[in-house]
Order: sequence, then structure tokens, then C-alpha cells
Amino acid sequence: MQVDNRILDDLARVAGGALGAFSSLREEAEGQLRAQLERVLSRMDVVSREEHEAVRAMAAKAREEQEAMAERLAALEATVASLTAARVPVPVPEPGLPAKVEGQAVEGQTRPQGTEGSGSAGVSAS
Repeated sequence: MQVDNRILDDLARVAGGALGAFSSLREEAEGQLRAQLERVLSRMDVVSREEHEAVRAMAAKAREEQEAMAERLAALEATVASLTAARVPVPVPEPGLPAKVEGQAVEGQTRPQGTEGSGSAGVSAS
């Protein structure tokens, strides 16, 4: 029985040494893999997590501001609509036609010859 214990002790030592060697190999392989991945990622022009999170926060803030502006615009449009509905509609002249207000020519517009306005006589051609 004494011999069996020695053999088992030797096997345990060998197995422990092999596991230690394998764990150091694993750590070395992980280190090399990490270095290789860092080189590949640096060539790919990939953003860092910090940069990604900063841009994500800026986009969320911009989205909130856009939603607030949309609500404000809707309120302003409602105000304009209510003010427009309360006003008496004013006729809008068609393009190319002289605009008249209560029978008077608008400033910058001329009256046709032979028509009389507010106390002024029309000019006749000779």
C-alpha cells in the first residue's frame, strides 16, 4: 500500500505541473490574441466605447429637444389657426391684376385713363 501512495503522489505532482504549464500557456495565448485584436481594431478605425456612449447621449438629447420643438410648433400652429379663424378674411388679389382697397388704387399702381379718384382728375392724352 505504501507503493500505491507514492505512485499517486507522483501522478498528482505531474498532473499539477502540467496544469500549471497549461494555465501559463493559456494566459500567454490570451495575451497574444488580445494584442492581435487590438491591432486589427486600430486599423479598422473603430470608435471606443467612451466615444460611442458620448455620441449616444448627444443623440438622445437631440431627440428630446426635437420632440419639445415639435410640441412647441404644434402649439404655435394652433395659436395661428385660432387667430386666423377669428379674423375677417381679406381678399387676396390675383397675380398680374391691380390690387384695390375700397375702390382706391394701391400705392405704386396707376388708374386707367378717364377714371376719377378722390378729387383728382384723370390725365387725358393729346
